[in-house]
Amino acid sequence: MIGRLRRAYRGMRLGTRLALGLGALALVVFAVVGTALTTYMRDYLSAQLDDQLGLAQVAQSKSIAENGTLQGKKYYRWYYAVYDVSGGTAVLRKPEESGDLPEDIAPLTSLAKAQAARDTEMLRTAHIAGEGEYRLRACEVEPGVVLVSGAPTDAIDDTVRQLITVQVVAFGLALLALVVFGRRMLRRGLNPLSDMTHTAHGIASHDLTESAARLPLRADERGGGPEVEELRTAFNTMLEHIDRSLAVRAEAEQRLRRFVADASHELRTPLMSVRGYADLFQYAAANAPEERDRHLARLRAEAARMGVLLDDLLLLARLDAAEVETPLRLQDADLVELAGEAAAAFRASHPDRPLTVTSGPAALKLRLDPHRIRQVLDNLLTNAAVHTPAGTPVSLTVAEEGSAAVVRVEDSGPGIPPADRERVFDRFYRVDKARSRDRGGSGLGLAVAGSLVHAHGGTIELSSEPGATVFTVTLPVSAAG
Repeated sequence: MIGRLRRAYRGMRLGTRLALGLGALALVVFAVVGTALTTYMRDYLSAQLDDQLGLAQVAQSKSIAENGTLQGKKYYRWYYAVYDVSGGTAVLRKPEESGDLPEDIAPLTSLAKAQAARDTEMLRTAHIAGEGEYRLRACEVEPGVVLVSGAPTDAIDDTVRQLITVQVVAFGLALLALVVFGRRMLRRGLNPLSDMTHTAHGIASHDLTESAARLPLRADERGGGPEVEELRTAFNTMLEHIDRSLAVRAEAEQRLRRFVADASHELRTPLMSVRGYADLFQYAAANAPEERDRHLARLRAEAARMGVLLDDLLLLARLDAAEVETPLRLQDADLVELAGEAAAAFRASHPDRPLTVTSGPAALKLRLDPHRIRQVLDNLLTNAAVHTPAGTPVSLTVAEEGSAAVVRVEDSGPGIPPADRERVFDRFYRVDKARSRDRGGSGLGLAVAGSLVHAHGGTIELSSEPGATVFTVTLPVSAAG
């Protein structure tokens, strides 16, 4: 039975359990208060009755001492007995009236004997047969004479019973109101917890839109107080973190799928070319020996192109895992000298492109990987040559601005459309979707350049408009050794 009650209690909602606990605590408090109040009231009424007995006996004792008889005011249902105790025994005197004595006088006689033995006033509550509970008081009127008076206590009992009845009814109603209204207030205060539970269930059921509906941040909107307010704020913060994490995860998954698809597509073309030229080489070896060298050269060119693509992919993967092992080989190098070498190589490979080189300082020493920074400069210059018409001027500028070294590569071409500017550093992204891969490359050049610059702790930015496209590379001078 107790186990069933425990299981039923555990199955209740938190608001109901708190309300029942509050009611049980209130019941204990009401019981303690009621018991104390009842005890105090009984003692108070008993003390009043004792005082009334004492005052009555003062007048009656005077009457007995002066007249030898019991006279004066008598109370309804009170009993009076006068005993002579001079001989060591209690001898009852004949009462003035027959109603002064009860049929059962044993309790009165016993108290008279006890008072004579102690020679002091005595109070006792005794049961008189046929009458009920009486409060008895014995006092010495004069030497050898004892007066015993008895007053009924049923009025006290009736008053106490009425008090208990009133307390039970009042406390019962108060307890009922406390449980009902307390449960309602607790449920209102716990509403934010219900909202959190509903939102958590929505998220658990993959209804992630629940996280978009934040819980109200004001405590007076749904109640709860500061503690629930702190919990609600923490819950909303957690939901925001979940949203951001899911968004980052979704974006990463999308980029990974796009990257795998693009890489597969990019590798598929040279692989198909290698397979085709291999078949042609095999055919030429058997049927047309004079064509064999040409097919072999194309086969090597496609293999080299695929090797470059794989090298770029490997470099990007190593840069992504730079926290574990950096792919850079840092040393002190002159950025102005690297820019001059890149410019010379550009002029040799693109003689039809006018190139202007501007350098502020004569030398600019930095702590960097010269091979990788040279790769960045080559990629940016090649990008300017590939995406602009023949004869378009290109400029390369190296300057020191504050605590940073700045390299700008600018061309006077048609510019990059606004919709493509934010994605030019994405892997395999091409502004001109229709251009030839032989002319345009694999779409990894700017992605590699951006990753290499970031690996050096720098930034790369793009600004473009018709007639002026500028790539700005910023490297920290503080990295110099």
